[in-house]
Amino acid sequence: MTAVLLVLAGLVGLAIGSFLNVVVWRVPRGESVVSPPSACPRCGHGIRPRDNVPVLGWLLLRGRCRDCGEPIAARYPLVEAATGLAFVAATAWLLTRDDGLWLLPAVWYLVAIGVALALIDLDTHRLPDVIVLPSYGVAAVLLAVASAGTDQWDALLRAAIGGAALWVFYFVLVLAYPRGMGFGDVKLAGVLGMYLAWVGWGALVVGGFAAFVCGGVYALGLVVTRRAGRKSGVPFGPWMLLGCAVGLVVGETLWGAYLDAALGA
Repeated sequence: MTAVLLVLAGLVGLAIGSFLNVVVWRVPRGESVVSPPSACPRCGHGIRPRDNVPVLGWLLLRGRCRDCGEPIAARYPLVEAATGLAFVAATAWLLTRDDGLWLLPAVWYLVAIGVALALIDLDTHRLPDVIVLPSYGVAAVLLAVASAGTDQWDALLRAAIGGAALWVFYFVLVLAYPRGMGFGDVKLAGVLGMYLAWVGWGALVVGGFAAFVCGGVYALGLVVTRRAGRKSGVPFGPWMLLGCAVGLVVGETLWGAYLDAALGA
């Protein structure tokens, strides 16, 4: 059962990764993700179904368009493969939890929007409302399903409080230092806060803190390697998402260890 679910997660992740390539390219440009069908950006010929198989299609074409022979960026199969691996990793973590299967749809959704938002933020320094704002409703419904299936209604209340708390925290940061981050980060914080707090208060604290640690290390690395200056803008969305992953997976454990050490001292 476990192996079957992990294989299924990988296949679903590959398919969603293929769609996310469309999302990442079109959403920042205000284009529809439904139509027109995918086509070569150079010659305009439509992508044939047999060539649209995630990763495998690119490999069989040897990274070139079937019609014009121009190179197809390796980013496309990399995004598909990374999304597939992320789905497998998320599913493997969920299988360690008693409530994992009920939480599966909510986490898969988070992984999907997380990949899209991270790439868009890296490309454009934006977190589009068209993805972030609907996620409040979708996350609320999926977390409510998880609460109903596991009879953890306190977790749903905690998610509402945690989402509001992280939103307010980021909002205060933006007011205090508007050059440090954008309002898109504030809106994303509310969604991530819901997920983190559903798992637990420790996950919320660790996940929120981990975002700043990861972002700080990345920014410091850019400065040290002279790829950016102290005043350069650094997209923070990917690090918020990475911090959320850390909080979900190990947040409760780390928070419990910290409290034990603090109380023991």
